[in-house]
Amino acid sequence: MKRPANHLMTTFLALSLAGPSVAQSSPAAEGAPWLAADSAARTATITLEVTAPAGSPSALINGYREGGVQVVVPLRWTVTWNWISADSAGKHSLVLMAEREKLPLEGGRPAFTNAMTRSVTAGLPGGQADATTFEAEEAGWFWLLCGVPEHALAGEWIGVRVDPDASMPAIKVRTPPVSP
Repeated sequence: MKRPANHLMTTFLALSLAGPSVAQSSPAAEGAPWLAADSAARTATITLEVTAPAGSPSALINGYREGGVQVVVPLRWTVTWNWISADSAGKHSLVLMAEREKLPLEGGRPAFTNAMTRSVTAGLPGGQADATTFEAEEAGWFWLLCGVPEHALAGEWIGVRVDPDASMPAIKVRTPPVSP
């Protein structure tokens, strides 16, 4: 059952202000305030925000674009993401798709059940939030991308690796975040 957007916004703000409450968090997760891990429950919680700073060629996901960061999730862990679009000028969405030879023109079928926001190709306007939970049930490389047509091609994507050898979630920075 989907919750009203205002409830999701309240949940997002509460999570952002309260900080992670976890049984045990990995050092890499502690370095990225937007990733929390509970090793006992085998869960990873990711707080995501899409912004569009002036001068950037595309919107950013937590300050990154074009795979500048990769989220590593252990195989068979439950992933929850809390997401907000903070771009008042455009619509955005998120969908987790298997990496292929090239980025898709638009969002399509998610790699795992529920691994997408509402309105994948239409996008949600600025100020809208969404949350989802899914199980990382297959190892591999994935794109977490904006499903609005042509947004991923413009650079609106980060990497996700479901790793059978990982014991805790982590963030691997490939390029520095884009400054606002």
